[in-house]
Amino acid sequence: MDVRMVDAGEVRLACRVSGNPDGAAVVLLHGLGKSGADWDAVAGELGRHRRVYAPDLRGHGDSDRPGRYSFELMRDDLGAMLKALELERVSLVGHSMGGVVAYLYASEHPERVERLVLEEVPPPVARERAVPERPDGVPGFDWDVVAPLHAQLADPAEDWQAGLDAITAPALLLGGGLRSHVPQDQIAAMARRLSRGCLVTIPCGHEIHAARPMEFAATLDGFLPGGVPGPATGGHGV
Repeated sequence: MDVRMVDAGEVRLACRVSGNPDGAAVVLLHGLGKSGADWDAVAGELGRHRRVYAPDLRGHGDSDRPGRYSFELMRDDLGAMLKALELERVSLVGHSMGGVVAYLYASEHPERVERLVLEEVPPPVARERAVPERPDGVPGFDWDVVAPLHAQLADPAEDWQAGLDAITAPALLLGGGLRSHVPQDQIAAMARRLSRGCLVTIPCGHEIHAARPMEFAATLDGFLPGGVPGPATGGHGV
């Protein structure tokens, strides 16, 4: 595991790099309040045949905390990071918040995304705004990131939904089933909206990659470049 500080324009992002140096590039984008380390349980499996990049998004982990936060800024940070690392074409895997960043990037740069995996991602549908309570102590990320991102999720920009039509990469959407707080029918609808989307349900809640890392890795291994197709990739097509 090599941890690099990457200049992404306005911010410097910490990025964990591992796996096969000659393999296809896979970028793992974590959820709110997490960091690139959240992927450690699956990075080794995914990295057997691939080069794996797991950045800390702005305001998280060891990356800069500039005080300015939005999904569009995180999307642009991702683009700047890929340019700095000289990665022309990648597969994106995003969990929750990271999944929103992933599909926003894929809609703006479809030619640069080979495969797209969205794990328990909030679809671009208006919803009641959540107001999380600040935890006791010092959180491991900038708490100022929470309010603006929750506001965007509650009232997503119109171009988020329209942008889904621009995504050309095969897309695998993972739902956590009834134990998840994300409406599963909305995840299914998003999979149908994507021109090459399919849905797989792994009924273990919101953090599939943490609850069932081996099943998660096996499912992705059959979908991402460089892997061996397995039975889990069939899932529930939509």
